[in-house]
Amino acid sequence: MEKEIRVLGIAGSPRRGGNTDLLLAEVMRGAASKGAKVKTIVLSELNIAPCQHCDVCLKKGRCKVDDDMQMVYKELAAADRIVLASPIHFMSVTAQAKAMIDRCQALWARKYVLKIPPLGGGRQRKGLFISVGGRGVANLFEPALATIKALFNTLDIAYGGDLLFARARVDGRGDILKHPDALHQAFLAGQKLVEETPPQ
Repeated sequence: MEKEIRVLGIAGSPRRGGNTDLLLAEVMRGAASKGAKVKTIVLSELNIAPCQHCDVCLKKGRCKVDDDMQMVYKELAAADRIVLASPIHFMSVTAQAKAMIDRCQALWARKYVLKIPPLGGGRQRKGLFISVGGRGVANLFEPALATIKALFNTLDIAYGGDLLFARARVDGRGDILKHPDALHQAFLAGQKLVEETPPQ
C-alpha cells in the first residue's frame, strides 16, 4: 500500500480570495485529485510574532516564543509537499510570509548548529512557490525567489518549481481569473507535485 502524500498549502496573502489564494486552491485541488491529503493554513489568521533574534534556538533547537508558529512547525514536519503562496510586496513576499520564514531560524539552528534534521527524518520533501505581481519589470520575482529558495534549502525541501504571474492585468482581486490558463496551470502543477518523487 502506497504511503499517503500530505500536502501543506501556506497562504501568505493578507487579501482573502485574491489571486494567489485562487492559484493555491487550484494547486491543492490538483494534488487532491491524485490522492494527496491536503491542508491549507492562512498566515493572516495566525498569531506569529517576528523573530526576536534571542538565540535560544541555537542551544535548544526550538523557538521559545509560544504562539501559532508552534503549530506551523508541526505542520511543516508532517508534510511531504509544501506550497507557499505569496503576492509580491515591495519586491519580496508579504510581511505575513516573511514573519513565518524568519521564525524558521529555529529550524536553521537545528540543521546548521545542532546538526539534526530541521523537520525530522523519514520524508523526502518538495516545495512549490506561487506568486503574483502587478508590475512587469524583468526582475520582479528575483528577491522573493531568493528568499523562498533559501527557506526550502534550509528545511531540506527540494525546489519543485514555481508559478509566477506578472503585469498589471493580474493586480486586482480576482484578475487571475481573466488569464487564459493560469488556473489550469495551477491544477496541473498540483498534480505534478504529488506525482514526482523529490531528488535525494
